[in-house]
Amino acid sequence: MQSPNRKSAQKVVKSSPQSAASSTNRGSMRNSALPQSSLSSNSFSGVLHKSWIKENTRPSEFRLHTQQRAAQRALFNSSVAVKLDIIEQHKKVVEKVLKVIEEDEVRMLRREMIPRAQLMPLFDKPFLPQRYYLNIIIIIF
Repeated sequence: MQSPNRKSAQKVVKSSPQSAASSTNRGSMRNSALPQSSLSSNSFSGVLHKSWIKENTRPSEFRLHTQQRAAQRALFNSSVAVKLDIIEQHKKVVEKVLKVIEEDEVRMLRREMIPRAQLMPLFDKPFLPQRYYLNIIIIIF
């Protein structure tokens, strides 16, 4: 058995799904390591000589939805304006009701608080309050 401190002489090689030709680009394998049959096959020639010329792109027509959006925006603006008008009318009605209630209260206070002359106190007969007795009635059920 080998000691755990020593590295093993065998290296673990991972198998990759890439071809051997793609690994030559990375420098891990050399052409001499490849078998002759794989070098002479035409399967790599299509990949190596692939043309990268693209066709010119043609602009596609597109439709703007500005008219639809403008119509939707007009509906939204009108609904907001109607809502603001309703709120303003409601505020006016509430203010009118509060004003009428306040005026009624002022009228009632003016009726009740009529200034009247007070009688002159009698200085020769001073006022001595007498105790007020309330007749208590007990009702038994």
